[in-house]
Parts: sequence; C-alpha cells; structure tokens
Amino acid sequence: MWYGWLADLILCLHAGFVLFVIVGGFLTVKWPRTAWLHLPAVLWGATIEFTGWICPLTPLEIWLREQAGQQGYRKDFLSHYLLPTLYPDGLTRDMQLLLGLIVLAINLSVYGWLWRRSQRQRP
Repeated sequence: MWYGWLADLILCLHAGFVLFVIVGGFLTVKWPRTAWLHLPAVLWGATIEFTGWICPLTPLEIWLREQAGQQGYRKDFLSHYLLPTLYPDGLTRDMQLLLGLIVLAINLSVYGWLWRRSQRQRP
C-alpha cells in the first residue's frame, strides 16, 4: 500500500519539477530569489533532455510500483492525466531536443527580460 502511494507521490513531484523547469522563470518576476532554485533546475532539466539521460525519479517510481506489486500504471487520475505528459508514446530523440530548446528559449527570454529590467532600474 505505501509503495503505491509513494510512487504516486514521486509522479506528482516529477510533474511539479517539470512544470517548475518550464515556467518557474516567471516566478522570478515576483520573487527574484527563486532564481537560485530555478536556474539549477533548468540546468538539470536541460541536461536530462539534451543528453538523453533518464531522470532518477523515473526508476525510483518504477521500483516503488514494482514493490507495490503493480505491473503497470493503474487507470486513475494520475495515470490518465500525468503519465502521458511525462512519458508520451513515440517520444523521439529529436522531439526531446526540441522540447529542451523550447524550455531554454522560454527561460532565457524571462531571465533576459529580468536582466534588462534590472539594468534600467539602476541609477
């Protein structure tokens, strides 16, 4: 029972981390100190995408599901909505690279805008 619950928790954390990597730069507009968390997260996310590595959360989740006696993902809310986003069918290396470039472009745009804004505010 606990293993299945922990696997679902890891899946939610994984999805939250991915979301933070993609749009977390916008949090720095309101809370500039979040950049100290966001920049390393973007670096890690881009590294995973560009190298084709597997995030350590994925094998951890799979191991927890196996410990819970699950063969695959259960058909519940998490499986139906989050799994196709994190593990889409037909994900190719080229698609991974494109996704990584999109994430970088979004975040470079936000941080570039913040930098220009900070330069204008200096006396």
